[in-house]
Amino acid sequence: MLTTPRPQMSPPRDRYVYFPNTLEVPEAVAVNVRGRSFKIAAEVDVQTAEAGGVLFAHGHRFGGHALYLKDGTLKYVYNYLGEREQMVASEVAVTPGRHVLGAEFTKASQTPEATIGSIALYIDDQQVGERAEVMVQNGKFSLCGEGLNIGRDGGAPVTGDYPFERPWALVGALIDRVIVDVSGEPYLDLEKEALAMMSRD
Repeated sequence: MLTTPRPQMSPPRDRYVYFPNTLEVPEAVAVNVRGRSFKIAAEVDVQTAEAGGVLFAHGHRFGGHALYLKDGTLKYVYNYLGEREQMVASEVAVTPGRHVLGAEFTKASQTPEATIGSIALYIDDQQVGERAEVMVQNGKFSLCGEGLNIGRDGGAPVTGDYPFERPWALVGALIDRVIVDVSGEPYLDLEKEALAMMSRD
C-alpha cells in the first residue's frame, strides 16, 4: 500500500532541476531515486577555501542522503534507515571558483530489503572519491515532511557530520542550481551539460 504510486500533478521525468532559497520539496513530488541509478550535480560558485554546508539533502536521520561541503572537501552520505551511515569524501580539496560538484550512484543489484550499488564523487569532470558498496532503501524516506532541500537541511539532519549549526546552510559558496538525473545516462554527460549552463549564465 505504501509503495503504490499516487496521482501526481506533473508526469514523471528523468531530470529534475532545483534552485536555492526555495521551500522544502515534499517527497511525494520530489525526484524518486528509489531502486535506480541516479546522479546529483550541483553548480556552485565556491568563494572561499573554508566554504561549508549542505548542497543537497533529501530525507532525514532515519533515511536519506545528502551532498555537502566540510573542511574543504566534498562529502556524500547515504543514511540507510537510520541504521547505517555510508559516507564518501573527496580525496582532493574543493578549490575556490565555479565548479560542478556531484555524486553518482550506480545500481548493481536489488533485493526486497535494499538496492545495492556504488557511489562515486566528482569535482567537475574528475572522479575524486568512491565507495564500492552502498545500500539504498527501496521505500520512501518519510510518510510526511522531511523532503528535499537545496542549500540547507532544515529538519532532522541526514547526518550528524554536517558542519556548523542548524539548518546547516551553505556558507562561503553560492548554488546556481542542482540537477538530479535518473535517466541512466553517464555522469559526465550531465556534468558537461551543467558546465554549458554555467557558461551561459
